[in-house]
Amino acid sequence: MTTATHPSASLSRRRRLAAPLLTPLLALAALGGCVAPVGPVEVTRFSLPDGPALGQGVIRIEAGPGQDESSLEFRAYAAAVGQELARIGYRQPLPGEQVANAQVAVVTIERRTLKPASQRGPVSVGVGGNAGNYGSGVGLGIGIDLSGKPADQVDTRMQVMIRDRTGGRTLWEGRASFTVSAKSPMAQTSLGSAKMAEALFKGFPGKSGETILVK
Repeated sequence: MTTATHPSASLSRRRRLAAPLLTPLLALAALGGCVAPVGPVEVTRFSLPDGPALGQGVIRIEAGPGQDESSLEFRAYAAAVGQELARIGYRQPLPGEQVANAQVAVVTIERRTLKPASQRGPVSVGVGGNAGNYGSGVGLGIGIDLSGKPADQVDTRMQVMIRDRTGGRTLWEGRASFTVSAKSPMAQTSLGSAKMAEALFKGFPGKSGETILVK
């Protein structure tokens, strides 16, 4: 004797089988939705044409004027700069090591929060009328901007000057600026510092006086 299967029972079984397959896909979709777009970093570099060789030897990292070198924020940027300096060929001095011809990387960081002005206008009211052989009518339309308040922007500027310790000359200078939404993960110091340092030293030393956008 053949037992008939109710359609609802069959549908329920298919849903139970599909659930384990859908779970990883949904997780990937959720992760993909969390990745915020990353804006470009504007970079400008200057270098001394007749200066000592760059990208080799010992270099010290120092805080620029007005910088709190003990703050977690500055230390994060200094560490990111140090990592890039090591990548291009420098090394930092060992504790207690004295090097006569060492160079100095002076790091200056400026961060500020920008509050964009709201683009919303007042409530707009439109009145439309029509008249014809079969009567007349009046239509009233109300337009309201529901987009909400624009998100704050975090503007970060970093300057690194590589100087000759003995003569005090600036051998190379790089400036980077980066503006992202305050809600973006890149607004966090740990992520933003690495992004800016990588952009600043990309193609080091770069063409003097040229401004580039690094994505």
